[in-house]
Amino acid sequence: MNSSKKIFAVGITGASGAIYGVRFVQSLLKAGHQVHLLMTEAAWQVFHYELHVNTEDRHQCLVDVFGEVDNLFYHTQQDFSAPIASGSAKNEGMIIIPCSMGTLAKISQGISGNLLERTADVMLKERRRLIIVPRETPLHSIHLENMKRLSDLGGQIVPAMPGFYHDPNSMDDLINFVVGKVLDQVGVDHDLFTRWGETS
Repeated sequence: MNSSKKIFAVGITGASGAIYGVRFVQSLLKAGHQVHLLMTEAAWQVFHYELHVNTEDRHQCLVDVFGEVDNLFYHTQQDFSAPIASGSAKNEGMIIIPCSMGTLAKISQGISGNLLERTADVMLKERRRLIIVPRETPLHSIHLENMKRLSDLGGQIVPAMPGFYHDPNSMDDLINFVVGKVLDQVGVDHDLFTRWGETS
């Protein structure tokens, strides 16, 4: 077993930008880390409309998107027996990418109506890493207040705001920039974009 393997919980919600979550999970898996994947019902709909994949057979959909891998564990939203539902299970934290404003609101208020929200609540109470990648615009005061509340509680807000200083040439370059910034926050090496001051 790889001693440097880390365990992450990754939530994908119904916010537009499902490809961010997919690329992030793919990057973690490629680096040899273990991923416990959580998807809301709305996320499955977004997978269908944005990624153009068949979501009727969800297991096959995940295989089609991520491949046959041993270090990916998918949990349904009511599977509270999953290890990530308890603070006694060790992990490196949780990343919700992309995160809808509805999910953000529930987490900021301590509401745990499903496994994704419960896992986020566990991260906060255990003082573990919780990274929220919101994908919404414009933002009103309630959105901003909820983000501040989570930040005050120890969560980290990494908005899906791609930079342009790396001279992007494609949609992939913009996606990789955001995903790379999130990977930086969890300490996972990558070469998804050229950093400021580096040459490609």
